[in-house]
This record gives sequence, structure tokens and C-alpha cells, in this order.
Amino acid sequence: MSANASPLDLRRCQVLGLAGTASLALGGETAGALPARELLAPSSAHAVLGLVGVYFGLVLLTAAWILLGRLVRGARPPTPRALVLVLAVWAAPLLIAPPLFSRDVYSYLAQGAMVDAHLDVYTHGPARLGGPLAEEVAPLWRQTAAPYGPVFLALAAALSALTRGALSAGLLGMRCVALFGVALMTAALPRLARHSGADPSAALWLGVLNPLVLLHLVAGAHNDAIMLGLLGVGLVAALGRRPVLGAVLVTLAALVKAPAALGLVAVVVLQLRAGRRPAPVLLTTLGASAVTTVAATAVAGTGYGWIAALDTPVSAHNWALTSLLGRATRALLEDLGSDLAPLAVPVWHGLGLAITAVALVVIWWRLRPRPVYALGLSLAAVAAFGPAIRPWYALWGLFLIAAAAPDTPTRHRTAVVAGVLALAVLPDGGPPDPGRLLLALCGGALAAVVLWQARLAAQAPAALGRTA
Repeated sequence: MSANASPLDLRRCQVLGLAGTASLALGGETAGALPARELLAPSSAHAVLGLVGVYFGLVLLTAAWILLGRLVRGARPPTPRALVLVLAVWAAPLLIAPPLFSRDVYSYLAQGAMVDAHLDVYTHGPARLGGPLAEEVAPLWRQTAAPYGPVFLALAAALSALTRGALSAGLLGMRCVALFGVALMTAALPRLARHSGADPSAALWLGVLNPLVLLHLVAGAHNDAIMLGLLGVGLVAALGRRPVLGAVLVTLAALVKAPAALGLVAVVVLQLRAGRRPAPVLLTTLGASAVTTVAATAVAGTGYGWIAALDTPVSAHNWALTSLLGRATRALLEDLGSDLAPLAVPVWHGLGLAITAVALVVIWWRLRPRPVYALGLSLAAVAAFGPAIRPWYALWGLFLIAAAAPDTPTRHRTAVVAGVLALAVLPDGGPPDPGRLLLALCGGALAAVVLWQARLAAQAPAALGRTA
């Protein structure tokens, strides 16, 4: 056992994190993103207790993750296999919990049903489908087209046909798809870390055990999980001298969500670093990607409308940096009586895209020898300066930064971002209000008190022993 973390310390982390996710799952039964027929008034006693319970559990889970991080950085870190077991234990209660922190999974089900019914999801929103599934979609997205690629929509359509529109079976199926994505991420991370000269255990701790993965990929069942999983195994294939397979897998990831297409740059750079000539590399990679795109689109039968629908996530109240600055500028111009006010948000969005383009060029020019890390920073830039952002978008870059970050301070800063964003969304996915924010704060404070008392109780025997 000399090479591994103390079993007792690791078990404490397992138990503490399990208590956190169990509280999250239990609180979500009344405060989560429930089906419309099960929604409770936010002021009802059950909803109040649920919200407090969710944030109580969230703080416990975050504390367990921090303690596990100390073990990973210690003299006897746990093995990757032991960390995978921790992930399984922490995730277990969330497998049977209702959707948490977002209603996007209902949109996935409705869009899958539309494809299965031969409705154009790139022209019409779920409202065109009608019926119970459309009613579950958040009102903001009922009239908007799907921004997802044909690979994900084909999965959603197959699930719709399999479950025949049954909501509970569809939710479970979507969670299984997300879990498959997380499993691929977990399999890819140690290999990417070894290639990048990083510790596989530290990569797993930051890349898949962080609260954002558990909250939004497992509990929220977001399709970012399958995107990142395919991207990760595609990069592993490219590292293993199977660049064509790598290009195919990365393209499949991009046909779930478009940002993964940047992974093709990494596939090309990895081949160039291996001494291959640029022209054949580019032709082979682009050819494999093109054939994959055509084949996947033909199988899905959805067409290429997703390219025009990529701005779907941009809502009027999005809190992306460029959207916030655009709204502030528009308000200022309106106060000044300027006719330029309507242009403020589009101009800021355009500026954000320009900044992103410049950042990508700089990142890849400076970090050519570290393509996995360059890809992680590139995806982080796309999320940070794009016109739309959600907390789980941070996982695009975090996943690869966890595998390839060159130093400990970078990992620490990334971990802080993950911890803060884990607190950013209410469990029903709705907008915050002062009353519910106060309840969330109460739940977190209660967990902090419990943790403090537990620490004092654990220190008491040692203090008595020193006195004696």
C-alpha cells in the first residue's frame, strides 16, 4: 500500500462526496428541473427544503472534491483506478435523480421526436411538434431551431423511437448517453495526460471528478458529455498513430456540437510533429472529416441546416461577457438618445468573435509543441468570448487543460473556476431571484457548519491525546 493513498482517507472522500450527491438527488426531487406536471411552487415547503438540500449537498460534494485533490497532490496519491471508483460512487445517486440545473434534456427529447417524425428541427422549434414533450421544453427554446449536429440528433431520434415518447424512459436514456460520454472522457484522460507529461491521477481529479461534470453532464445529461468523450478518444487515436480514425472521431464530436471541430487542428499538428509532410496530412484529415460528415448526415437524414442554426443559444438575457457588455452599451446609448443603440449587442458579439479568432492564432502559434493544451485553451477562449455561455461550457476547455496543463498554478486556477461555476445555476434551471438565492445560501452555510463541526470532532481525540 505504500504507493497509494491511505484507504481510510480515500474512503472519507468517497463517503463525503456520496453524502453530497445523495443530498443533491433528494433535494432535486422537489426543487430540480421536474416535468411540468410535477413542478411545485417555489414558495412551497417541499420546494424550499429541496433547494436548501441541493445546496447543502453541493457544498459537501465540493468539499469532498477539494479533500480528494489534497490526496492526489500528496506523497501517496490514489491510483487512476481508485479515482474511477470514487467517480462511480459519487455519480450513483444522480443516476436516478430528476434532471438538475437545466431543462435542456427535455429539448433533446423533443428534437429527437421531431427527427423521428420527419420534422425539420433546423427550421422549426419543438412547438411545431406539439404534445406533452413540447410542453416540457423551456418557453425560451420552444420556437428555436436545434443547433446540434446530425450525430446527436440521430441518437436522440433513435432514443425517441425506442422509448415511444415515454418521458421517464427518455430521460433515463439521455442520461445513459451522457454517462457513455463521461466514460469515454474517463478512458481518454490518463492517456492524454501521459502524452503531455502530466499526472494521470491529477488529470482525472480535475477533468472528470470536478463538480461541473457531476452536476451538468451526469445530473443534467448534457450532450457536451458525448461531444467531449468522442473528442478525447479521437485525440487518443491520433496520438496512437491512427490519424484517420482520430479525424473520424473528432468529426463525429463536431457533429454533436460544433466547437469540437477545433480538434481537427490538433490531429493535423500531431501528425506534423511525427514528421509527416503537410500536404498529405491536410488532404487525409480533411478528406476523412468530409466523408464522415457526408455519411453521418445521410444516415441521420437531417440535412445541413445546423450550420445556419448555430446562433440558437444566443438568448436576449444571456450572460456571456460580450452579451453583458452589449446590453450595457445599448442601455447607455438609449439613455443618450442615440440611433445606434440596436447595433450595440451585434457589434459586441462581432468583436468577441474577432477576439476569439486572434486568440486562436496566438495560442496555436505559441503552443505548437503542446497541441492538446493548445486545444484546451482554444475551446476555453471560444466559450469565454463567444456570444453565449453556460456553466457547463467551461468543461470544453477544462477537460483538456486537466490533461495537459504545464504547471500546478494553472490547474489551481482552473479548479477555482470550476468550483465557482458549480454554484452559478439554480437546480430547476430557472432564473435566480433574491428569495431563492437566500435559501441556496442557507443550504450552503448549513453544510459549512456541519463540515466545521465534523472537523472539530475529528481533532478532539488528537488534542486529548497530546494533553494526556
